[in-house]
Amino acid sequence: MDANFWIIQAFNGVSYGALLFLLASGLSLIFGVMRIVNLAHGSFFLLGGYVALTVIWTTGSWLLAIPVAALVVAVVGLLMERVFLRPLGFDPLRQVLLTVGFAYLFQQAALDIWGGDNLDIVPPAVLKDSTVVGGFYFPRYRMFMIGMAVAIGLMLWLVMEKTRMGAMIRATVDDAEMARGVGIDTSRVSMFIFALGAFLAALGGVIGGAFLGVYPGLDFAILPIAFAVVIIGGMGSLTGAAVGSLIVGLADNFGKALFPEVSYFTLYAPMVLILALKPTGLFGRE
Repeated sequence: MDANFWIIQAFNGVSYGALLFLLASGLSLIFGVMRIVNLAHGSFFLLGGYVALTVIWTTGSWLLAIPVAALVVAVVGLLMERVFLRPLGFDPLRQVLLTVGFAYLFQQAALDIWGGDNLDIVPPAVLKDSTVVGGFYFPRYRMFMIGMAVAIGLMLWLVMEKTRMGAMIRATVDDAEMARGVGIDTSRVSMFIFALGAFLAALGGVIGGAFLGVYPGLDFAILPIAFAVVIIGGMGSLTGAAVGSLIVGLADNFGKALFPEVSYFTLYAPMVLILALKPTGLFGRE
């Protein structure tokens, strides 16, 4: 195998990891703040793709579809947290069962509204071509995916590290009871994080719609991969979500290219190894 194979496969793995980061960063933050495993998170990804398609069919604008879909699904997440999850208190079993129920409801609603066909989000023509760098052809859309993930990651880091809200979120992740004791409104923090997680997942759904397609069942197909990212990186850690996304993206891509018969094993093998050696994840707190 020549250098071209390794460079292209590594690039493809990084671009897939960039998409996974958008999905897994929100999932990780939701668990870090609320201590619930949101099994409806894949549904936010799916709904983002479908809402984007509706915006594109209505207005013809792919660029407009990105923020509209993300904001609509963020509102859905906010309402879900306020109206349904919040009244349950902090009972993990009830919250997990509720999110599973919502996952099935969202999937059925998507099937009823948009049908069962595999749909594609078509990006602008400028992103369909490839760019030549050093003699290698890199698809522009994958470059856009990486650029978007880097931009979102930087914004999240700035919010988390440089703002008052970020300090409140970090305090809630570290010790919610202590945060409440010093006057932090952890209820408002939870609402913000759940909406942010839905926003990021929907953003991933719009961007991934041109890459994976949009179809009922995509939510349950992508969710285990997002969990693998979060388990590897550590719950509640943005750095962990970024590193975990890269590891899973590269493992998935090289696994399919080199060992297609056991590609599922190569995808989840890093997760099993991390669980055995460091159950809290690479950047998780003990």
